Amino acid sequence: MNDALTIAPTTAAVIPVYNHEHAIGAVVDAVLAHGLHCVLVDDGCSAACAQVLREIAAAHPQQVTLLVHAVNQGKGGAVITGLRHAARAGYSHALQIDADGQHDAADIPRFLAASLAAPRAVINGKPVYDESIPKGRLYARYLTHVWVWINTLSLEISDSMCGFRVYPLAPVLKLLDSVRIGRRMDFDTEILVRLQWRGLRILDQPTRVHYPTDGVSHFKVWLDNVLISRMHARLFFGMLPRSPLLLARKLGRALAGPPR
Repeated sequence: MNDALTIAPTTAAVIPVYNHEHAIGAVVDAVLAHGLHCVLVDDGCSAACAQVLREIAAAHPQQVTLLVHAVNQGKGGAVITGLRHAARAGYSHALQIDADGQHDAADIPRFLAASLAAPRAVINGKPVYDESIPKGRLYARYLTHVWVWINTLSLEISDSMCGFRVYPLAPVLKLLDSVRIGRRMDFDTEILVRLQWRGLRILDQPTRVHYPTDGVSHFKVWLDNVLISRMHARLFFGMLPRSPLLLARKLGRALAGPPR
């Protein structure tokens, strides 16, 4: 048990950015309005987006940290860079939010309150969609949901693909130091499954989601679907030897009641 998590969490926002120059300014303003320090990760952005990020950081020198990848490492790689920086800066928790404006920053206080109530848990966004979500993408998400339920032997993770969440940094960095997690769009799902395997609670926080304010998606249909399929297969074979422990933990939690 980490003693640092027995006190009130300190939280920074981590935002991975790849060519969302038209949306990122409003996202940062919305995050800063809630008093969070903002860690922007330029994941090999175009010159136009990189310039916007430099201008944002220069306008808020005490509130915004800008980290730069010389070449694109993928969403997961950018988030990992941001998480490691937040931990080095002394934060106990990090709130991850996307750069394209699809997440409703007005819900940030709800995520922070949930994290304060359960500081050892991951507070995971459970999307409440409006009509802007493409139907094909909505239906396709359910295939990943089913695989996650199989690979955790649990329904605890109701949605593993929403990039709006709060992580307790100590157990996350311990995981990242011991296992290579997918660096692209497979990251959001894989890290939740592996944290659940290690005993962390994954708690839902309903949040409104719309697609997206700048009309830009970096999901590469063929590459990312292949990576996600490989991830599910890898997790399945990782789940099998863990299944007795996962089932025993599930029973223990059912008997213990809700987390405190």
